[in-house]
Amino acid sequence: MRRLILLRHAKTETDAPSGKDHDRRLDDRGRTDAAAIAEWLAEHRLVPDQVLVSTATRTRQTWDILADLFPTGAEPQVEHLPELYSASAAQLLHAIHEVSAGNNQLMLVGHNPGLQELALGLTCRCNDSDRKLLSGSMPTSAVAVIDFPIADWADACFGTGKLQHFVSPKILREAS
Repeated sequence: MRRLILLRHAKTETDAPSGKDHDRRLDDRGRTDAAAIAEWLAEHRLVPDQVLVSTATRTRQTWDILADLFPTGAEPQVEHLPELYSASAAQLLHAIHEVSAGNNQLMLVGHNPGLQELALGLTCRCNDSDRKLLSGSMPTSAVAVIDFPIADWADACFGTGKLQHFVSPKILREAS
């Protein structure tokens, strides 16, 4: 079995000082939300073996907040990939296919709309209640955890994943 953890970057400032979307930084709410999601991931023992992170400032900052939750010696392998910025679902799936077979839990930190489209595509054969969780929007700091009955990441395909968890900061606030 393989487990994929999809994480959309946290809430950002409207404009970067440089004027470039790629350079937008997390705002205060984004830092708070990313920390809440990090706590949730730690509570559920969702610790990836490998993490693929877009090179955008906001995804790197989101990952930096999450990285603090891993105990020394348990840090995952992290790759910052420029091709994840503005990637389509198919491009994200291609990046997943490139992951080493030895890594059972993979996290991808990226952007919409590609991330949500990937989650929908991977789980398109799930039941209606699971799909409904993903059908609206994948808000900032949202996490979708998808399991696959496969031995190698190269075998991950659209329609073969099973949604295990979907959580966002808003869902966490409403549950407490």
